This record gives sequence, structure tokens and C-alpha cells, in this order.
Amino acid sequence: MRVLNRSVYVGPSLYAHFPVIRLELDLGALEAWPTAKLGPAFIDALVAALPGLAEHGCSYREPGGFIRRMREGEGTWLGHVLEHVAIELQNAAGEDVTFGKTRSVSEARPGVYSVVYEYEQKEIGIAAGELALRLLNSLLPESLRTPGSLPEGWDWEGARDDFIRYAQRRALGPSTASLVRAAEERNIPWLRLNQQSLVQFGHGKYQQRIQATVTGKTPHIAVELASDKEETNKILGSLGLPVPRQELVSSQTDALKAARKLGGSVVLKPYNGNHGRGITIDIRGDDEIREAFNAAREHSRSVIVETFQPGDDHRLLVINGELVAATKRTPGHVVGDGTHTIAELVEIVNQDPRRGVGHEKVLTRLELDAQANLMMERVGRHADSVPEAGEIVYLRSTANLSTGGTATDVTDIIHPDNRDMAVRAVRAIGLDVGGVDFITPNIAESYKAIGGAICEVNAAPGFRMHVAPSEGTPRDAAGPVIEMLFPPGTPARVPIAAITGTNGKTTTARMLAHITKMAGYTPGLTTTDGVYIDGQRTVEGDMTGPVSARMVLSDPQVDMAVLETARGGLLRAGMGVRHVDVGAVLNVASDHLGLKGIDTLEQLAEIKRVVVEVARECAVLNADDPNVLRMSGYTDAKTICYVTMNPSHSLVREHIRAGGRACALEAGVNGHMITLYDKGSHIPLMWTHLVPATLEGRALHNVQNAMFAAAMAYSLGIKLDAIRQGLRTFDTTFFQAPGRMNVFSEHPFKVLMDYGHNAHAVGMMADLAQRLDATGRRIVVLAGPGDRRDEDLHAIARAVAGKFDHYIARRDDALRGRDGDEVPRIIADALRGLGVSEDAISIIPDEQQAVEAALRMGRPGDLILVFADALTRSWKQITKFTPDGEMPRAAAKAELPPLEATMDERAVAAMGGVVREERGLVFEREESD
Repeated sequence: MRVLNRSVYVGPSLYAHFPVIRLELDLGALEAWPTAKLGPAFIDALVAALPGLAEHGCSYREPGGFIRRMREGEGTWLGHVLEHVAIELQNAAGEDVTFGKTRSVSEARPGVYSVVYEYEQKEIGIAAGELALRLLNSLLPESLRTPGSLPEGWDWEGARDDFIRYAQRRALGPSTASLVRAAEERNIPWLRLNQQSLVQFGHGKYQQRIQATVTGKTPHIAVELASDKEETNKILGSLGLPVPRQELVSSQTDALKAARKLGGSVVLKPYNGNHGRGITIDIRGDDEIREAFNAAREHSRSVIVETFQPGDDHRLLVINGELVAATKRTPGHVVGDGTHTIAELVEIVNQDPRRGVGHEKVLTRLELDAQANLMMERVGRHADSVPEAGEIVYLRSTANLSTGGTATDVTDIIHPDNRDMAVRAVRAIGLDVGGVDFITPNIAESYKAIGGAICEVNAAPGFRMHVAPSEGTPRDAAGPVIEMLFPPGTPARVPIAAITGTNGKTTTARMLAHITKMAGYTPGLTTTDGVYIDGQRTVEGDMTGPVSARMVLSDPQVDMAVLETARGGLLRAGMGVRHVDVGAVLNVASDHLGLKGIDTLEQLAEIKRVVVEVARECAVLNADDPNVLRMSGYTDAKTICYVTMNPSHSLVREHIRAGGRACALEAGVNGHMITLYDKGSHIPLMWTHLVPATLEGRALHNVQNAMFAAAMAYSLGIKLDAIRQGLRTFDTTFFQAPGRMNVFSEHPFKVLMDYGHNAHAVGMMADLAQRLDATGRRIVVLAGPGDRRDEDLHAIARAVAGKFDHYIARRDDALRGRDGDEVPRIIADALRGLGVSEDAISIIPDEQQAVEAALRMGRPGDLILVFADALTRSWKQITKFTPDGEMPRAAAKAELPPLEATMDERAVAAMGGVVREERGLVFEREESD
């Protein structure tokens, strides 16, 4: 039994609309050993190791269902068992996950299973799968174990506890987790920004941040004051609030002097400690003071000596000027029964299912450590002592839950004076979220009558004791924080549009982002060539996966997100967002088939369908593509908007007559009109020849892209005039859309460059080349990616055959597993088989040499179509080409400055209509974004 492959999906994918891990598991010989055959010994041992499995309903959907599956008939196979064990291990570590799905991969691969299970934190989910595999191997008969699957000396209980501790170091803490849950209940998105407790709530410019329970609005000076126990004491005392007298010391001698000066019992604690570490209470003797001083010095250079206040320890939680919870805390202890030793009583207490390791459960396990021994010695006890029935033996001097203490909610009985005192104390320090540690004999009586003292005011107070007290009513401590950060009616989300398809998605995404900018938004755009914030490229590279989506949504400038979503990212890691407002699928055509298990158009459509499955407001679908049209049955979006270039489309006609939304291309006296329909309204938007990117309506694929951009913009609520302005000012210059139908007309011949790399895209550009005016020959430079199937390369050849006067076949720089001239030879052979004459075909493998040869073939009136891979290099080569050795005017412009340095600058200049002078050259406003 071994894992062949592992994929971690951070968002919606083929397998679920939330984060899941997928293991490709090969059972090997264990395919012949389902659980019933392994027998009761295996099943019983598994349930003993993980008792929580008894709660798994599995297909029976009731507790015990999974165990029933393991015992009935043949039982179930170990891939399915692994799924449940990985889920239960995460539950044991405090993660709330339930979903799993295991299926055989295919009949052609018997014993290989797709095991999918939910996770909350990536590292914890991965570790759970690895530990689950080890646990199952440890329970198998030795003859069936995978060799090397268990480290030497491996112990289940130790491995389980190590996993829980590992998980807790990486999981959100209880307070942060409660805030995340409160945000989710209010439909506020969140992102974890580091491996600790830094979390972003909301998207883009609406975001708010927290770190544990410190918010982005918490004043820094207030946190500093709360950390300074001496200064806090002085400030509160100066306002007449009840505080103990105290002295700050830095030596044992000074500590003894301070204790004598204060008189009576004292408390020693670190100057800036937390979680009750290093605190010793109710001490008098010199030896005790010295020992307590040493304990405090382990956590701080300076030590506070203060008067001891008798009474119970209470934590009073104040948020945004209101007390929201009050809890009485009791130090970790055992209660004698006259029979068991203290050590035995600790074991009995730790059997409470509410107790776990660290913050795993509501309560933390008790430990017999040095501090426990000190507390027992003070009352003449040790671990082997047998306390009398009802005798309480405290093992801690402080009541923190993290050291085994218990918490009892007292919010309903706190006296109003004590409530007001807590609110005043937190306000005095300046915290928006603060915890007051208050000692009093009875919280239900006023401190003015019976006494009491504020020991500390805490920044970043923990919420665990309030949201899950040991006794009493749980309190919503997190909700008031979220409502403070996002008052009712305050936006938290930016509109999100996601675009996928085989071809056209980059251009459509750029068009839509440009439209939103014309409408006054600050768009964040992800594309195949980078991440753009407000038109400026901030990250270069193929950024069409979940990482880039996160970049955009984390940027504090952004108020509109446009996400190009590629097949590769969906297959590798899923989408980067749980939901989008508008999702669009442009087309599904043959590309990347035969890779990563995707062999048919139907399978490819299933992947791309994820984008509209998670659309909430509108799904924009290409009604002219049957594979896309069928996606309408898989979306829960409020509205479906069909896009069609066929004004006679019967289904779209019925949809419009029923009041549905659509974008159609309609013929008129002046050409073709992009038209919107919605709720019975007929809205002529603009003539296609007025959209520069369509080359006066000749580039039909860009007509369709413009229709999708318009439909998506309309569905995002953008005004019609802004949509028209955006389309009118977007063109396909290299500066605006590198590698997307870039035209260069300043040679005696015209050059058209495009990134098309599949048959569908190549065919569209070849058809465009036929519609463009050319008095001379038509020449094409073409290739195909090396990782495509031979049949895909043949399809590329078919898309151009018979449409050009000369064909130059080349390869990409990256061979992707092919020999140096293998791709161009395959394309050339295919062209010959399609009737192209030998003298019309050239094989020039190197891209630069192929482009150079095509340019040198150019004559006045010719049209050269170049399918490029290295876009910037090829565009430079085209613009700088000099057949006679003299640099033409266009090439001179390209020299100053270089293309890379001006792309973003010129794009911004064009969008703003700015005319600027640089190095003696005047750059006028172009019809582009």
C-alpha cells in the first residue's frame, strides 16, 4: 500500500468546492484484503486506536455506519478506511472536517484508488494522511505490511500525541478560530496570512486584520501599556480603580525588602509575562520568596512583588466598550476520594474526553511537573499521597486554562459595579479588546463593598474560556469583534469575476479589467503573463492559479477582481476563491488533452465547469458551444447569461422571451451590433467596427471576446456608458495585449503576431488572415507545444492548410520531451498530407531563425502571420527588422526605450489619455487601455 501521487486543492476543484487533499493510492496485494477478510482483530484494533471512528456515519448517515461498513459482507477496502482515518485524526487534533470520497481510479488500474478528504490546514491535512497510512500498516499482519512503512521503534500513542502537538502549532488558536467562525457566519471571507494567527478578514480595500485577538484598530501604545504591568497598575490606581500595591524589583534581596514593605502574603510575577507563567501567589517566607523570584526571572528580567488579594480569579472580557463575558477560573486540581493517590487522580481527571493536549480540547490535561510538585509540597503532599475524600489539592497557583485550569461562566451574575469597573479599566489602557484579571471573593457583589483587585489588563485576551467554558453558558466573544470591524451594512467583499475557456480568456480578462477601470474601479487582474494592480504589472509570469488570486484579494488597493482561471491551475490546486460573483466559460476546444488524465472534451469541460459551479450572481456561458451550453444545469447562480453570435439561436430566443439575460450579435445596416437583453429589455450596446480590438469587425474571435467582456461587466453592475467607453479604448497593441493579435504595419508588408498554440486558436487567426486585406502573398510561421499529442499537431496543420502561400514550421524553445526538430517535422509532414506542395514548406526549428526567414521573405503587400512563443523577443525582432541594414522609423521608436520598460507606462498613459514627451519622442494617446 503506497501513495503514488498527492494533490492539495486550496479551493473549488473537480472533487469539492472547499479544500481537499487527493491521494492516488495503490493497494497492491491489499486489494485482495478488504476489512472483513482482515478480520475483527484489525477492525477492533483500529477502533481502539481511534474511538472517534464510531461517530462516522459513512453511507449509512448515522453514528456507527462506518464500522458497520467494515464488518458487513466483504467489508470495505483500505483506501476507504484511509479516508476515514485521515479525517478522524484531524478531528482528534481539533479540526472540524467531515467530507471524504474514495473511488477506484479506473478498471484499467485495479487496486488504485482516488482517496479524497477534507482539510482545514494544509500541513495538518498532509500529516494526517501520512499518519493514517502508518497506523493502518501497523495494524496489518506483518506479511501484508508495506516494507519500510514504519520507522524503527514507532509507537502509535506517541505518534498520535506528536501529531496533535504538530497540528496545534500550525492550527489557528482557539481565539483566532472563533473569530474565523464568526466571520464565516456573517459571510465575511478570510485569508490566513502566516503560519501563526495573522488573519485578513474581507477582500481588497475592505480588509481588516487581526492577530489572535489584537485587531488592526488596536492602538499600539495600548498594547505596550498592557504589557507593562507596573505602568498599568499606576494608571488604574490614579483613576481610583481597585489595584494591589506593588514594587518592581530585579534581585532577590530587593524582592525580600519589597515583601516586608508590603506586608502580609504577596504575589511574585514576571514584569511582562503571560499565560500565568512564572507567577507564584500567597507566599510569606523568605525561602518561598527567593524560589518564586527565581521562577519569575525565567520569564522576565524584572519581577513584580505585589500584595496578595484573597478571592477567586475572574476574567472579564471587554470589547468595543462593553463587557461581553465574565468567567471564574479555577486552578488545575484534583479532589481526593480517600482511595486513589494524587498521581492516580490526575490520570482519572485526564480521562475526561473534554481534556486534551494543549488547546486541542475545551480543557487541557493536568501534568505532574515541577510546579505541581511545589504546590503539593506546600500542603505536605506528593504524587503518591492519598488525599482524604473531598480534599482539594491544587497543582497550579494560577487558573489559566492552558495549564489545566477550569472555567465557569458568571456573566449573568456579575455585579454592575464590577462590570463598570472592567469597562473603565480597559478604556483607561486604550484597548478595543481587553481582558481584565479581577480577584474578588464574590463577583456577584460590588468590589466597593467586599473588596477586590485588578491584577492585570490583558491585550489579546484568550476567548477559549468564554466560548467553551467548563461549566455554564458559552458566550459569543468573537461576534462583537467582527461586528466592531464590520458594522452592519459595511462591505467586506470586492466583486470577483472569473474567466475560463480554451481560447480568448486572457484577452477577455484584459478587456473586462479595462472596462472596470474606465468605470472608476481599481481592478486586480490575473493573467497568463502576470498580476496587474490598477493596470500596473506587479508580478511577472503565468499567474492564473490560486496563488495569484490570493495576491489580488490581499491587495489593499483593489476593489474589483478579474481572475483568468486556467485548466492547469484548476487541475493542480483548484480555484483560489470559494465563490465568485460572475463566472464565465468562453469555449471548450481540444488542447492539453492526454495530460493529467484529461483525454476528452467532456472531461475538459467538467474541469472548466467549476468556474460557473461557484458563481453566485451570474454564470456567463457560450451558447454556441454545446459543451459550454450544458453547464447551465450545474450552476446555482441567480442569473444565467448566454452569449451567442447566432441571432437565430432557438434556445437563447426562448431564454430572452422568458425575461432571461443574453448578449447577442445582431446584423444591421451599419454592420453588426453587440446587443444585451435583460428582463425583457433590448439594449443595443455598440457596433463591432467601433471596437478597436476587432480590427473593424474582422477579428470575429475578438468580437466574441468583447461580447463576453460586456456581458460580464453588465452582470457586475457596471453602467452601459462605462462598458462602451472601455470597449472603445481597448485595442490589441503589444503594449495592451502582448501576444494577442498584435499587428505591425510599418514595414512594406503587414505582420500579425499571436500566441495561438492549439488548433482552435490557430484556426481563428488563419481565418482572420483571410479576411484582412493583402495584395501579395500570405506567409505563416507556426508550431505546437512539444507536450501535445501528435494528433493535436496534425490538427494545427489542418487549421492552416490551403490558406497560405508559404508555411514555416518551427518548434518552441522548451522541447517538452520532444527531439529538436520533431515538432516541425510532424507539422510539415501533416501539411504535405493535406496537399500543401513541398516547395511551399520550410522547416526552420529555431524560433528566431524562423521569424527572421519569414520577415526576409516579405514583400510589399504581403501578410505574415507569426505564431510566437517568446513574445517579447519575437515582437522586438519584428519591430526592429531591417531588410537592407537601415533601421526604419518604427524600429527606431522600438529602440527608445526598450519594450519591457515601456509596456506598463504606455498602457497607463493610454488609459489616462496622457500625452508625454520622452527622449525627444512624443507618445500620443492610443485607442487602448
